[in-house]
Amino acid sequence: MTTTSEARTRHGGRLMLNKVPEVTVWFWVIKILCTTVGESFADWINMKLGVGLVNTAWIFTAVFAVVLIVQLRLKRYVPFPYWLTVVVVSVTGTLYTDILTDQLHVPLWISSAVFSVLLAVVFGVWWLRERTLSIHSVTTRSRESFYWLSVLVTFALGTATGDWTLELTGWSPGVSVLLPLGLIAAITGLWKFGANPVLSFWLAYILTRPLGANIGDWLASPKVAQSPGDPTGLALGTFTTSLIFLGLILATVIYLTVTRADVTETYEATHTPQATVNPRRQRVGLAGFVLLAVATGSLLLWAHGRPHVGPAPETDATSTVQLAPGQAVKKFPPKKVDALRALASTSLRDTRSGNTAGAHAAAKSLRDLWDADQASLQPLDNTGWTFIDAQMDQVLKAFGIDHANPPMAPAKQEAQLNTLLRDMR
Repeated sequence: MTTTSEARTRHGGRLMLNKVPEVTVWFWVIKILCTTVGESFADWINMKLGVGLVNTAWIFTAVFAVVLIVQLRLKRYVPFPYWLTVVVVSVTGTLYTDILTDQLHVPLWISSAVFSVLLAVVFGVWWLRERTLSIHSVTTRSRESFYWLSVLVTFALGTATGDWTLELTGWSPGVSVLLPLGLIAAITGLWKFGANPVLSFWLAYILTRPLGANIGDWLASPKVAQSPGDPTGLALGTFTTSLIFLGLILATVIYLTVTRADVTETYEATHTPQATVNPRRQRVGLAGFVLLAVATGSLLLWAHGRPHVGPAPETDATSTVQLAPGQAVKKFPPKKVDALRALASTSLRDTRSGNTAGAHAAAKSLRDLWDADQASLQPLDNTGWTFIDAQMDQVLKAFGIDHANPPMAPAKQEAQLNTLLRDMR
């Protein structure tokens, strides 16, 4: 889909050539490629290199700032820096959502709502200042700043809504690809009918994030699930998937650089302008978007109500791997292990002294610290982390924390804490 120019400069900013490419099929192809590589590359750095989620986010925030400064200093659209910025912002926006979900334990529906409101605020301020949201009018520094802020929020929103969809439905990545793909096709149909082109563009732009992420997960995930509920795919791995898509992006950018097929001024010189806006068709298109949203919500509720594979049941929490005492935490930072041991020891001491409330509170603090450290510890030794996680789950079950059963007898709680402390010594 394409959008029409609706306004020129409004606040006296120095006019430049359009800083955004023409919205052709090439735009959507490379946008999805960037989204996919952003997902898989971030996973590879976070999990395989052991950098950790928060550190990865700091790295990409700094990289994003650098490439954005370079992009903003240009006077016209140049394919390589523009699409490099898209790749980096796709990773950065994804990481922000992952931190909310995995580190701060914010429910995905709350993240989706917050990012939706934030995007509405960004669009509102953009419109009040510039009187246009058309990407064909990104000809001043102010409009380009609004554009990139909107892109960052759309990636965070797309990540949250995409992950929330997977959480609700239990679909595999291969199946999940079909929903955003179908929605983009429907939006394209409504745009061709006469729906508002700017609204159509931004709706499709948001949906490319879950589409690209699901494609990346499908390509990278193992063919056989490692545990019930885990995604399955073609088993290419995150590194191979990243290399493939980076190669495709590079080839596409080289093609666009040579041909200038997506430069707005070149495109407008070789294509007939679109017909004038039809207000009646725009109203019908808006109604179509509302019906599409209702149908999507109904589909998700229906899928959520159907049986689907979830996490392994509680009885499967014990680890099948046997490690010698201390081996599981050998690769973990000693300070983090000491902090975990201190809380476990406090809970054990209170259990032995009959301080039920204190023992329970220490066990909850132990759980919170363990969950907070997952992003930094699991990449260091996934086997060791899984082993301790299973032991940790048995401790929580003994205290009735995050489990349906009531707290067990103090002797059982002592036994589980002793086992955990032995394995973390």
